[in-house]
Amino acid sequence: MAVKNIQDLLIDELRDIYHAEKQLTRALPKMARAATDEKLKQAFQQHLEETQGQIERLEQVFEKLDTRTRGKHCHAMEGLVEEAKELMEMGLSPELLDVGLIAAAQKVEHYEIAGYGTVHALAQACGLDEVATLLGETLAEEKKTDELLNKLAVGGINKKAMKAAA
Repeated sequence: MAVKNIQDLLIDELRDIYHAEKQLTRALPKMARAATDEKLKQAFQQHLEETQGQIERLEQVFEKLDTRTRGKHCHAMEGLVEEAKELMEMGLSPELLDVGLIAAAQKVEHYEIAGYGTVHALAQACGLDEVATLLGETLAEEKKTDELLNKLAVGGINKKAMKAAA
C-alpha cells in the first residue's frame, strides 16, 4: 500500500500492530507455561484474553475505516518474541526465569504502548473520533498491563530471585 497521507499512514500502522497482536497470542501461552510464579502465570493468561479482545477491537477499527483486515509483518514484535523464546531456552533457575519473563513482557508492553499511542494520535488528527476511542481503550489496557508487571516484579518476584541466588 502506498502511503500518501496521514490516514494511509494510520492504516499502515494499524496493520503492523494487528500482526504484532496476532504474534503475541501465540507467544503468551508459552510465556504463561514457562512462568513459575502463579500471579505471573495469571497475568500472562489475563493478557492473552485481553489481547484477543484487542484484536477484535482492531477489526472494528478496520471496519470503521472501510479497509481490509490484514496484517503487515511486524518485525519488531517478531524480534521481541524471539528474545523471550531465547530467554526461556537459557536454562535459568525458575526464580530468575520469572524475572526475565517480566522483562521480556515489559519490552512488549512498551512497544505496544508506543504503537497504540501513535495510532491513537493519528486517528485523532484525522478526526476519526470513534476509531480514536477504540484505540484509546487498548492503549489504557496496555499501560495497565505494564503497571501490573512492574508491580509483580518489585512486589516480590525480583526479591525472590535475589534470595534464591544468595
